[in-house]
Amino acid sequence: MNALPKTAFIDPTGHNRAEIEALLQQAVALVLAEMTQAVARSPLPEALHSEQFEQWAQIPERSVEAAALLEVVRSHLQHSMNAAHPGYMGHMDSIPTTMSVVGDLLVAALNNNMLSVEMSPVFSRLEPLVMQQLAAQFGLGVAAGGVMVSGGSLANLQALIVARNAHFDALKTGIVGLDRQPVFFVSEVAHTSMQKAAMVMGLGAESAIAIRTNANSQLEISDLHEKFGQAHRAGQAPFALVATAGTTVTGNIDPIAAMAEFAQAHSLWFHVDAAYGGALIFSPEHRHHLAGIEQADSITFNPQKWLYITKTCATVLFKDFDVLNRHFRIAAPYMADDSQWPNLGELTVQGTRHPDILKLWLSLQHLGKAGYADIIRHNYAIATQFAKAVTARPDLKLASAPQMNLVCFRLQPQHIPPEQWDDLNAQLQRHLLTAASSIFLSLPLYRRQRWLKAVLLNPYSSSETISQLFESLDLFIQKNL
Repeated sequence: MNALPKTAFIDPTGHNRAEIEALLQQAVALVLAEMTQAVARSPLPEALHSEQFEQWAQIPERSVEAAALLEVVRSHLQHSMNAAHPGYMGHMDSIPTTMSVVGDLLVAALNNNMLSVEMSPVFSRLEPLVMQQLAAQFGLGVAAGGVMVSGGSLANLQALIVARNAHFDALKTGIVGLDRQPVFFVSEVAHTSMQKAAMVMGLGAESAIAIRTNANSQLEISDLHEKFGQAHRAGQAPFALVATAGTTVTGNIDPIAAMAEFAQAHSLWFHVDAAYGGALIFSPEHRHHLAGIEQADSITFNPQKWLYITKTCATVLFKDFDVLNRHFRIAAPYMADDSQWPNLGELTVQGTRHPDILKLWLSLQHLGKAGYADIIRHNYAIATQFAKAVTARPDLKLASAPQMNLVCFRLQPQHIPPEQWDDLNAQLQRHLLTAASSIFLSLPLYRRQRWLKAVLLNPYSSSETISQLFESLDLFIQKNL
């Protein structure tokens, strides 16, 4: 094997330890150099030219020196989304916990597979226990538990598959022979993964029936009653109701308790997509926003968002964990059984899966409930400052009343025609990014208009950061209005 570089693998006998150690030290030095100077780079750097990517994508005939590769990677890092920058506020992404970075490195080296207990003997036992702890935080009860998946879309999909299978006894025979079309209900501003789930389940995207929302992007119970009646009159078969705890654009929370009551009254599976807002279970001051979530049959929660775990790290929790065995589990005869612990690959959409549990466990242990409560408290404080600054300016308008650390707003001066407002806000977005403030706000389409969205997530975003943003915004208004 003369063509292999000496550092191609970590020799289990330790014969190349010195070379491997030198390589890892170079990699760690690169990480530290870039991450400790992240504030010097733009939150959203300019993209590289496609010609460079085409050159990099070529597969070489012979090995490229590691040092040369790391220099190319340095360019990759410098031109990537810079979520560590305190001015990065455009999306639900942020700087990761140090321990989640460490956790990813460690499990990458081990390369265990969450398919079975045999293939991941420590992490396959740790994951169910930590999931029970999270479920307890949500108040789901002693029979609750969950599994980890690669993203909130898969979590929502798995919850809805279980709901469908349980309602129609569809695990073995499916739903092809049903005389009524299965449907479920979601907010009109729910995450697009709901339509994708309906499509993947063979129901068709339109089977995710959209319910009207109020001015604050919260589902209207009156319209839910109306759409439920329409579904029955149309010969459809409702089987689930989905609440959103933290809408993607405005961060609002549906009336969870009222929806839980409706679901129970009509024998619907009640799922809560708390991918973002679920972190409020760690906030003594703000967890009341999730009142009623303890009545959910299933919950999606993504620690990769407000718990700052490196991607991917998502969970789907069930009030009755045994429901997975009854309505989802497909046994894999090629895996050894364990009398006490489930093979998680039999209970998830994915078979092979990365051991994300270590970085989650490390971060929970390292920060603790009090640490996360502190961060959330800080996030709310600067979000309140941000919202007050918006309402203090007559040319700015909030999209909704903020409930969490998201503020969605737009510039809409009355002396300028409304058809020009979208372009004006796009100009403001570019101004904030290129100006001295170095602030990145996203520009989502909301109610057929362009709005600016700020996610006050980064623990290093400060009151001064917000003040700097509005100083730059005021300058834009002075120059352009």
